[in-house]
Amino acid sequence: MERRKWHVIDANGAVLGRLAVQIADVLRGKDKPIFTKHLDAGDFVVVINAEKIRLTGKKETDKQYMTYSGWRGGEKYTSVAQVRAKHPERLITHAVKGMIPKNRLGRVLMTKLKVYPGNEHPHAAQEPTPLTAQN
Repeated sequence: MERRKWHVIDANGAVLGRLAVQIADVLRGKDKPIFTKHLDAGDFVVVINAEKIRLTGKKETDKQYMTYSGWRGGEKYTSVAQVRAKHPERLITHAVKGMIPKNRLGRVLMTKLKVYPGNEHPHAAQEPTPLTAQN
């Protein structure tokens, strides 16, 4: 198996769904000729400027994220604007998580995703190569 590469993506002005598809493909290794659906052949992805991600239409105000505590009446709804204010990296993490397999392999793939709200990241020692976000 070849060595895993590190990629850095600047999310400034990129559309959330389109960026999430690109990230999920790199995490799974679908951009490589050795891709096999049941093996982890993907690379690491570092996303910077997560707070500057763009959503189309009225999703900034109308889209809701639901969490459930397991108790009766334990549903909580938060809008995209509230999530962006507190934890902007969760917008990208949630979108990518929905695009990878829902099994052990998917949980391993998610550990290779590193998302940061600002312009700085602590992975300079891995020498990540820049990956352009396609709009």
